[in-house]
Amino acid sequence: MIKTVIIEDEKPASRKLERMLSNFPEIEVVAKIESVEEGVAWFSENEHPQLIFSDIVLGDGLSFDIFEKTPTKGFIIYTTAFDQYTLKAFKLNSIDYLLKPILEEDLSGAVEKFKSFIPASNTTGSEDIKQLIRKEKSTLSRVLVKIGYNLKIVQTHEISCFFSENKIVYLQTAERVYPSDFTLDELEDILDEKKFFRVNRQFIINSDYIKNIHTSPYYKVDMEFQPQEEITVSRDRVKDFKEWLVG
Repeated sequence: MIKTVIIEDEKPASRKLERMLSNFPEIEVVAKIESVEEGVAWFSENEHPQLIFSDIVLGDGLSFDIFEKTPTKGFIIYTTAFDQYTLKAFKLNSIDYLLKPILEEDLSGAVEKFKSFIPASNTTGSEDIKQLIRKEKSTLSRVLVKIGYNLKIVQTHEISCFFSENKIVYLQTAERVYPSDFTLDELEDILDEKKFFRVNRQFIINSDYIKNIHTSPYYKVDMEFQPQEEITVSRDRVKDFKEWLVG
């Protein structure tokens, strides 16, 4: 049997996931955890399971806090309404990232992915897991931004560019500019590299919004929507930029 733990602070969502997992006879749910505090206590006192399904945003913090305080060799499948935390999730033994509402086919795919890792699971350490999951790189499809006391979801296909200013990274859409919680280095790792390219230390651009490219006296890109500052391509990036443009 595959010992499994569910970390979810919403009881209906926890029960639903447990019902969905009942369709896999090889999976045994041994515990359901509702908070960071409860999770730290449980993982400190019990044998760690092979597989963990974990929501990210809990009532008393982020589930990441559990595994930072009680490191686990188990495989984690994160379940969440937002993919804002993709990068950090894949740094903490995650092998998949399911967006709510969870679909049966997505859950089945995640379980099958876990099974593909089982042969080495008894001797696999954190670094080995990280090597395995690097091949399962996820791409960011939407960003959660804060507007005053409200939250808004912005789809990445709506974003013309990301840019840094005064140590804050902003994203530009047709509508307006929004601040984000990411760094440009993090975004480089999780954005779709076929669509997004970092042209210099300050800008990452989306190919769908390129309006014009000047090549003399230096490479400069005009975007449909961009801040007032011009967007130039660093000299050491020009070759990669041209290759990226042609796919």
